[in-house]
Amino acid sequence: MTTRLAILVSLFFLSFQVTYSQQRPNIILIIGDDISWDDLGCYGNAGIDTRNLDRMAREGLRFTNVFVTSSSCSPSRSSIITGRYAHNTGAAELHTPLPSHLTFFPELLKKSGYYTAHAGKWHEGPHTKRAYDTLIAGDANGDGGEKQWINLLNNRPKDKPFFFWFAPFDAHREWQAYKENESHKAADVIVPPTLTDNEDTRSDLVAYYNEIGRLDTYIGNLERQLQWQGIRDNTIVIFMSDNGRPFPGSKTRLYDSGVKTPFIIKWPKGITQPGSVCQSLVSSIDIAPTLLEIANVAVSPSMQGKSFAALMKEPATKFRNYVFTEHNWHDYEAYERAVRTAEFLYVFNGRPALANQGPLDAVNSPSFQGLVKAKTNGNLTPIQRDIFVTPRPAEEFFNVAEDPLQQTNVMTNTKYVNDIRKLKKILKQWQSKTGDTQPTNLTKDWYGREDGQTLPEKDKRGEMPGASSGADKINKKGPF
Repeated sequence: MTTRLAILVSLFFLSFQVTYSQQRPNIILIIGDDISWDDLGCYGNAGIDTRNLDRMAREGLRFTNVFVTSSSCSPSRSSIITGRYAHNTGAAELHTPLPSHLTFFPELLKKSGYYTAHAGKWHEGPHTKRAYDTLIAGDANGDGGEKQWINLLNNRPKDKPFFFWFAPFDAHREWQAYKENESHKAADVIVPPTLTDNEDTRSDLVAYYNEIGRLDTYIGNLERQLQWQGIRDNTIVIFMSDNGRPFPGSKTRLYDSGVKTPFIIKWPKGITQPGSVCQSLVSSIDIAPTLLEIANVAVSPSMQGKSFAALMKEPATKFRNYVFTEHNWHDYEAYERAVRTAEFLYVFNGRPALANQGPLDAVNSPSFQGLVKAKTNGNLTPIQRDIFVTPRPAEEFFNVAEDPLQQTNVMTNTKYVNDIRKLKKILKQWQSKTGDTQPTNLTKDWYGREDGQTLPEKDKRGEMPGASSGADKINKKGPF
């Protein structure tokens, strides 16, 4: 009798566990590499073929004001996985591993019963291995794990919900000749005003468009597989990018061109108004708390973000008042901080003597050479000339509602005196509460700013922002 009762109890709890697992949503987070928010069809670029992402937006929820914490790839991804600001991760500079004491949200999902897997770009450090049951790390452009997406879906444990972190290398330089998607032509591209419109720049953008198109094709294949397996309705698919396009004037900038990300969520079971648009301010540190809440998992006290799950039901609801971003060393010495509201952007530059020409891969690009040539000939517009400006302003203020490209610095306009004063105060509060510091001995330039040549300082590191204050152990959220 006792044995029979024990079997019945075990069967009950097994049945409950399977039912509970089936109720919790599956989650797929796709993070494109170096893709600007406005380089998708659904965000207004009529020259690019992103038919699958566009359909995701029509059938899901498209966000227009989501910002990553850093305009640099590994610090941005480190913020996403920890739910913390870049200087609070201990990995504020490019290619710095995360410390072991931090909590990673896939790790919490795994402990709660999710099957977790990562495929593609992986450079958040060895300690994040513990967050995944399966880790398929790519180490070169073009080997971003996309061909493993379907295999992971097919071979996952069927009695568990799953979380997949898919990290393709598209559209990071160097470009690859992908035969499966070379559909774009030079006449198709929309040349950003930050670049010169010439044959080399258009060819550069064609390759960039083709990489985005290739990624879009894999997303379409993934969605069809979810449908075929009958799990589409209760699977959350999120698409975003880690920072802006790898071109001068975008990546490593704290303007919208560098830190504003495309952000699309498709979840048939959970989004009440398919095809709607959410204009609320959201920071990438809010992703971890949101996914944990949806999965019914307690949010770690170390996470500085807040859940925006309510926006999936009421997208018109106001969420944040402020988002904060930072630009630290990425091939070149830098210390910039910014606070963004729905109306304004304030940027502080702690190294105004230095230009912001972009990262090394942008400096080595045909598009950059086009700008250099136009500079020599005196043919640059003010927004194109900006990458060469030295000294740069120590402070910048933009009315983003009227100046979406952030071309006109209105710091000296008396009309904005009170707005400037307020955002300067808010930024200082954020820096103080979160332990941000500005070291004197920051990491120096490793390469020439215009020729890309290796300098004697290569491989030498300075002091990390936040290191002296122990910012990686400070959990205060700052202004919201």
